[in-house]
Amino acid sequence: QVQLVESGGGLVRPGGSLRLSCVASGKIGGLYAMGWYRQVVGRQREFIATSTNRDTTDYADSVKGRFTISGDFVNKTEYLQLNSLKLEDTAVYYCSAEGLGTKGSPHLYWGQGTQVTVSS
Repeated sequence: QVQLVESGGGLVRPGGSLRLSCVASGKIGGLYAMGWYRQVVGRQREFIATSTNRDTTDYADSVKGRFTISGDFVNKTEYLQLNSLKLEDTAVYYCSAEGLGTKGSPHLYWGQGTQVTVSS
């Protein structure tokens, strides 16, 4: 069974930094992308960043220049470096891994989420 385990969340002051980690286990066929999302209660899950096995990255405008994603597709591990944190960055952060299921169709796997709280 595929499992994604996250770590690194916590409480940080505005302007501070955190580093989130995500380790995936189990068979993910055709893994081609890993990413990070965040969600606040009552709101839809928001895209943050993705990394592909073709060495491309994409970031949401709200985090460009502040967050950095890195992915290791061999070890199925990804990281998110969060710098210059703002109050509005407070959310539950989820890692994701996207591959092909047995039917050959894209399938998105999710981690359990880790809380990031930015507070003065």
